[in-house]
Amino acid sequence: MADLFDTTDSAPEAQARADTAPRPLADRLRPQVLDEVIGQRQVLGPEAPLGVMLAAGTLGSIVFWGPPGVGKTTIARLLADATDLHFVQISAIFSGVPELRKVFEAAKQRRRTGQGTLLFVDEIHRFNKAQQDSFLPHMEDGTILLVGATTENPSFELNAALLSRAQVLVLERLGQEDLEALVARAETALDRALPLEPGARAALLDMADGDGRALLNLVEQVTSWRLDAPLDVNGLKTRLMKRAAVYDKSGDGHYNLISALHKSVRGSDPDAALYWYARMLEAGEDPRYLARRITRMAVEDIALADPQAQAVCLQSWETYERLGSPEGELAIAQALVYIALAPKSNAAYVAYKAARRAAKETGSLMPPKHILNAPTGLMKDQGYGKGYAYDHDAKDGFSGQNYFPDDMERTTFYEPVERGFERDLRKRVDYFARLRIQRTED
Repeated sequence: MADLFDTTDSAPEAQARADTAPRPLADRLRPQVLDEVIGQRQVLGPEAPLGVMLAAGTLGSIVFWGPPGVGKTTIARLLADATDLHFVQISAIFSGVPELRKVFEAAKQRRRTGQGTLLFVDEIHRFNKAQQDSFLPHMEDGTILLVGATTENPSFELNAALLSRAQVLVLERLGQEDLEALVARAETALDRALPLEPGARAALLDMADGDGRALLNLVEQVTSWRLDAPLDVNGLKTRLMKRAAVYDKSGDGHYNLISALHKSVRGSDPDAALYWYARMLEAGEDPRYLARRITRMAVEDIALADPQAQAVCLQSWETYERLGSPEGELAIAQALVYIALAPKSNAAYVAYKAARRAAKETGSLMPPKHILNAPTGLMKDQGYGKGYAYDHDAKDGFSGQNYFPDDMERTTFYEPVERGFERDLRKRVDYFARLRIQRTED
């Protein structure tokens, strides 16, 4: 007799229920073949890496590197279909060594029956070194064809051994044309146009920020509204919030944006510098980190071309500490504009690095004895301090003596540029060089 309290569906009933359950639009529009994938022609085109591999029938292990919502999972699944491989998907977030062992054992069983396995590992950078190493023997003997996906730079996050066995393919955020094509595909599938004015339609694409999955989720929301007339931009923005920008304060996005900020300052572009500064603040970056970095920019890229630049940066940093947000962020922005427009020189930075190299190469060479102090009689007997010329007593306050080790040729490290305050320093360097020659000839 059947259990009156057993409400579990039978397998056919459960399958039927699953087939009729509502599916998200992004899942319904998932491409069925590689030719249906929107965007990513740089890896999928006939002459692109995947196109060439598939045409030659020599698909190898791959790591997809790119932001969310650009098709990493979809392409991996379609690659398995195109090569008749069994598709297995795991996430490094939820999987550990026991799960990996089961996956590898199942792949070995399939291989014995002539079926290969494409193992798709999402967030592969989350695996530690030992876990990443566990893939290697199974990749080498053909048990699995690995397709990894990561939003972080593989050069920093993945083992060199794993990278040497896989090709890294970069997937890019979807452009406006790609996003528009995705919306058009959604409208065809839904058999209705989005109830948006042209400006609002463009705003919807901007809200997705290059993420196809996010865009389809937004489209699904818009089509669920009961509207009497198409929405304009303000109406859309009232109902929808812009998708948060992709940014990880300890990851690749962080380093990309700070690099863009630094190079904008170095390139004397205050507008671009302010833009990247604002992008980082909007993403939640700590203003103290930005204050420290712009102070570094003043030291590294401006230096003595404008000695005041460091002081301006330090003052803005101190102002932020006293005022906090948001007022203190304005002080940092002002310092950013100042250093972007300041004359640039890395002459002192180059000189410092050259001096460090020379110091390593010359080892323990002693200073010349004439510039050594001689506080004891023994040291005087050894010639310490003998012949030292006190520069204040010399003509022009400059003796021209040698201060390098006796066994080392005089070397020029510092070459001031003809910009900003370093123009004056250039004159001083040249002046002392001429005097040094004169003192040698006297």
